[in-house]
Amino acid sequence: MTTKPQIMICGGGTGGHVFPGLAVADALCALAAVDVTFVGTERGIETRVIPPRGYALELLNVEPMKGGGFARAVRGGAIAAMAISSAISVIRRVKPRVVMSMGGYAAGPVSLAAAALGVPLTLLEPNSTLGLANRILAPVCKRAFVSWQETANTIGVQKCRMFGVPLRSGFAPRDDAQNAVKRILVMGGSQGAKAINDRMPGAIARALKSLPGLSVLHQTGKDRDNEVAKSYLEHGVEAATVVPFVENVADEIRAADLVIARAGAVTVAEICAIGRPSILIPFPHAADDHQAKNAIALADLGGTLAIRQEAADDVRIGSEIVRILSDDSFRTQMAEAARRHGKPNAASDVAEELLHLANLPVTRPRDRETNSPRAEAI
Repeated sequence: MTTKPQIMICGGGTGGHVFPGLAVADALCALAAVDVTFVGTERGIETRVIPPRGYALELLNVEPMKGGGFARAVRGGAIAAMAISSAISVIRRVKPRVVMSMGGYAAGPVSLAAAALGVPLTLLEPNSTLGLANRILAPVCKRAFVSWQETANTIGVQKCRMFGVPLRSGFAPRDDAQNAVKRILVMGGSQGAKAINDRMPGAIARALKSLPGLSVLHQTGKDRDNEVAKSYLEHGVEAATVVPFVENVADEIRAADLVIARAGAVTVAEICAIGRPSILIPFPHAADDHQAKNAIALADLGGTLAIRQEAADDVRIGSEIVRILSDDSFRTQMAEAARRHGKPNAASDVAEELLHLANLPVTRPRDRETNSPRAEAI
């Protein structure tokens, strides 16, 4: 029995770190005969989502260094230093041909170990501002996969490939929905967003005064749907479907005339890959305010309307909904600007570059019509 070449993806903690890595892993296995091993911590979402997908997962004892003041920084740094020894053992045992850091506190020890052992190190940075781990690793990486020019300028354009955020299949560009009854999709992320949940019923009620017949699909997050559904009814809004989770995000974005959401890197990438106008309300407590920076970067391209949470009351949101949905030309321009920034083939682009750095051939080429890995190879 021959052993397949190994590629390692490290980091995690949140879905924004883990799901792009999984998209790349799927693309790698669709393009070549390789195995992919993930490295994370038992505290992160990776323990729940990676093993069921059939990938190996190595766990290290690493803790966050940010968000708890000086004491957490010192403790996290000390634990990370100790974890480098374990990371070296993992690298020597797995023998990856190339390592990709997804960022997050779990990425540091393995990435530094890979660089020290001469294994090519790459970074995936989906946000418009570098996270702490990738900021530390940027000087020693061979390649950085980024989504924004601002990030490339920080790292150095020679190292960077502006491939975008790797997404799972289904996020292909689509023309404007142009529904007879305008359709709004509200997403606060898989965990929901209390501020958006609280303010949208009143905002929709205001918008309905100018745009009767609006349809709304609102994702609230777990155990929040009943409260939000009640609020819609209290505001006199009957045409709102309220669910804890949206099962097929790609289909719902395609069907929407307007998306209202947080500004996590994956959410922004999904909206742009399909090409939809949006109102983005960044989470104000995101590390390094990266959600606001994502939203502003897209707004500067004309692809969204960015509103800080403190300014996003029901009056402001309602008036902006009316402005966007009442102006077909404005809405189309916004959708086209978002679509121009979209990178629906990012997962395959990153996978091909990883194979190149690993000196491995692409043995299962992309379908020429879809520019993505052949479905039968997945």
